[in-house]
Amino acid sequence: MSKISIIGAGSIGATTAFALLQKEVAREIVINDINQEKALGEVLDLMHGSSLNSPCNVTLGSLEDTKNSDIIIITAGVAQKPGETRLDLVDKNYKIFKSFVPTIAKLSPNAILLVVSNPVDILAYMAYKLSGFPKERVIGSGTVLDTTRLRSLLGKYFGIDGRIVQGYVLGEHGDSEFVPWSSLTIGNIPIKDFSEQLKIEWDEATEKVIADDVKNAAYEVINRKGATAFSVAAVLTRIVEAFLKDEKTVLSVSTLLENYLGVNNTYLSVPTIVGKNGVEKVLNIELSKEEREKFVSSAKIMKEYIDRIDNN
Repeated sequence: MSKISIIGAGSIGATTAFALLQKEVAREIVINDINQEKALGEVLDLMHGSSLNSPCNVTLGSLEDTKNSDIIIITAGVAQKPGETRLDLVDKNYKIFKSFVPTIAKLSPNAILLVVSNPVDILAYMAYKLSGFPKERVIGSGTVLDTTRLRSLLGKYFGIDGRIVQGYVLGEHGDSEFVPWSSLTIGNIPIKDFSEQLKIEWDEATEKVIADDVKNAAYEVINRKGATAFSVAAVLTRIVEAFLKDEKTVLSVSTLLENYLGVNNTYLSVPTIVGKNGVEKVLNIELSKEEREKFVSSAKIMKEYIDRIDNN
């Protein structure tokens, strides 16, 4: 059993703490937030129901109290508002990250940092630079959620179990992300062949509709309820489980890429083996020419912001 610290007690941080309690993967969860009263309310609410699960000590903590954490989940930052893109948040959240990342890294030198705050690819890079940690232990939640959305939407479209969809959303967790349809299969059958066998229409127009629905899913939720929370918490809990159980499973987390399809020194989401050491192996995926161009284009957008960070 492990010590997990969550920086940020907003809707995502608090919901993630609840999800982790249900999974019974931690002996201790420390919640830290600049708004102490709000954070204490979340801690008390979580603690009052914790005896229904295996013992886990849920506490409100200072940065010092996160010392010797195994995993630190970073959800702190300015939340995305209706009408904003994730990239609109860069400068605001960079200032926030500078205020605590060096401290938590010093207090927990062997921890895995799991960055969730948006824009996650850029902020994961910031955390990597500010922490001084090896790249394998600074990971963004990336497009794991987008991939889950894709599988859910395809499951609904075809009337099947979305878990049998094999495919990923790649690139930025944001507006330049894309679905590499050329490699996507359902039950190990290429999606076009699968649709033909089920006699369900599938063409480029349908691909675009599904991909756009995945890309715009967060906006649809934010415009209605103000923030995403449950789906993000489910994804974060899945990633944490993969770390703690050393699953060596493949998830589309955001990781620092070097010489990957010509992309260097940039955090983006690609299929990645994750385990107890964080990133174990970045996997190559076969892409069509058009998909490679989309990937490189996504990388260029991220690189502009990363270069700005490096030059400051």
